Amino acid sequence: MKVELAGRTSQTTGKAEETPPPSPAAAAAPSAAEDAPVLPDGGVRRRPGSGRFAQRSGSFRREVGRAAAETFLLTRLTLILLRYLGIGYRWIRQFLALCCYTFLLMPGFIQVVYYYFFSSQVRRSVVYGDEPRNRLDLYIPTSTTGLKPVVAFVTGGAWIIGYKGWGALLGRRLAERGIIVACIDYRNFPQGTISDMVEDVSQGISFVCNNISSYGGDPNRIYLVGQSAGAHIATCALLNQAIRECGEGDTSSWSVSQIKAYFGISGGYNLLNLVDHFHRRGLYRSIFLSIMEGEESLQKFSPQVMIKESSARSAVPLLPHIILFHGTSDHSIPPAESQAFVDALQQHGAKADLFLYEGKTHTDLFLQDPLRGGRDKMLEEIASVIHSEDLDKSADHMVVPAARRLVPEFMLKLAGRVSPF
Repeated sequence: MKVELAGRTSQTTGKAEETPPPSPAAAAAPSAAEDAPVLPDGGVRRRPGSGRFAQRSGSFRREVGRAAAETFLLTRLTLILLRYLGIGYRWIRQFLALCCYTFLLMPGFIQVVYYYFFSSQVRRSVVYGDEPRNRLDLYIPTSTTGLKPVVAFVTGGAWIIGYKGWGALLGRRLAERGIIVACIDYRNFPQGTISDMVEDVSQGISFVCNNISSYGGDPNRIYLVGQSAGAHIATCALLNQAIRECGEGDTSSWSVSQIKAYFGISGGYNLLNLVDHFHRRGLYRSIFLSIMEGEESLQKFSPQVMIKESSARSAVPLLPHIILFHGTSDHSIPPAESQAFVDALQQHGAKADLFLYEGKTHTDLFLQDPLRGGRDKMLEEIASVIHSEDLDKSADHMVVPAARRLVPEFMLKLAGRVSPF
């Protein structure tokens, strides 16, 4: 934090400068020197800790001010969103289901929230841009030896309720395996539309690529992970960057070649197929088209469609290894989305793989399975790919103790039944 001290300058006039008389309050109050104990040599002993107390007080006031500003912004955006939603039984039903789902998983959420706010491993709200949501959280491994591989993570949230804090559980689990995780926040609707979201994520990736070495990360081992809507946004950012690099005059501050691999979790990659599907599930067509800047923009923000266009064909070979994960019982975004995208990528020369998990829902892979504890198959797959270039690190991550359970099994099963996702 940079502090500027304002000083008063005066021109030399040849006259003695008059000192203004003290105010009555200042005259009545004892000075710091008068109030402090006198040392034998005539010096004054300053009270220890007074400076630290002032710093803590100032920091607390800044935190309160920031929280108040964010609360005001969130309230205003919620009111705008409610005007878009209107009165509809679908979204109200989904909202009530979300409340029940959250309540059932609350034992785990409380522990994750405590870790998020009080762990020394978490660096919250690192600024990466000029917009209010241009912040990211960093999860730093406890081991400080050597440069660490890095994951840039983009969370989901239906393009409306995404927040960097949703990645706390993933950040914690990967940090335990010696991986730095940067959870990138971005503008949600109605604060921004899809172009703003893609721009924010691209800027966040740029910050990670250019600054992660300051936090102990290896700039030569950066991986990108997106989940749900975040998988869609991250894929758009990655593909747009590849297309720009194939053209002329690219002035961006990061390159697709800096991303070693991309992991997409339960993402949607062809919006033309999803408009009616989302409408039936409560994300109404009018709202979705507003998020995506109109029906004419659906093709522009559909990665599966984009890679088939002539302008993008030369960009596809620049893409890193793409690995997609999807549950076969995902009702929010059908697993056929990931299957079709992998097929299209392979047809156009990209290296792509798909892992399907039998019986898993939209949130099982990202929430319920990590909360269940034990060995997480998807998490182990991501860690094994990241550590594959370092045999010693690969051995280290394999001996990480199994994570402990955070939520009882019966509550996880009930949550799966009432889940709106």
